[in-house]
Amino acid sequence: MFYRGYPDGEDREMGAKRQRLVDQVPSFYGTSPGSSFMYNPPPYGYVAQPPPFPVVRLRGLPFDCTETDVAEFFHGLDIVDVLFVHKGGKFTGEAFCVLGYPLQVDFALQKNRQNMGRRYVEVFRSKRHDYYKAIANEVSDARGGSPRRNAGRTKSLDEGKDPAEYTGVLRLRGLPFSAGKDDVMEFFKDFVLSEDSIHITMNSEGRPTGEAFVDFASAEDSKAAMTKDRMTLGSRYIELFPSSVEELEEAVTRGR
Repeated sequence: MFYRGYPDGEDREMGAKRQRLVDQVPSFYGTSPGSSFMYNPPPYGYVAQPPPFPVVRLRGLPFDCTETDVAEFFHGLDIVDVLFVHKGGKFTGEAFCVLGYPLQVDFALQKNRQNMGRRYVEVFRSKRHDYYKAIANEVSDARGGSPRRNAGRTKSLDEGKDPAEYTGVLRLRGLPFSAGKDDVMEFFKDFVLSEDSIHITMNSEGRPTGEAFVDFASAEDSKAAMTKDRMTLGSRYIELFPSSVEELEEAVTRGR
């Protein structure tokens, strides 16, 4: 079956119809009862194949690179996830980028050897297995206490956490670009939250930044929620920082 790469839609439905038609055709030469009509089997059958996993690998990234930088590098493509690769607790300059559709991989490859800042970045095809293996390594290292993650790698990830004043607002960093308010509510399922208390920040072009703010019912709740710091949401582990209403409002205004 010819498949354009979309996970749902008319192509899949048409493919199913084609397969039913193929199944109705005998796989041998013969005649219909009471007729001299000769059945001719098709020279080949349509076989439904799942689309390839839409992931590319990047090499040569700046060491202060963030998810937002990768999203801007692939401007116009749908970024589902960015996973930075570490070794021994240090960023290697490599990352995996999961795209919205298989066809977007070809567009991403056109960015091979284009510059991000002063460095040119290499872009390669990759595989689902390599991406999941990298996730496993990152989660394993995180549980072992190795520091990591995206923005501000030259700074301590614990900066701003201790000592900290809890106001009821927490800032989340490292969210998958595909994460919605319902995902954040599930992450904090032990706390009473409404959609209005969750603010996923966007850049000036309306794209997610990988950050969000959550306004808890009380300062005590926000302090208790810090136990979720560096726990995983999907394939990503999330950093939490005490924040304020002022920082929340500034971030929301900036994304409008």
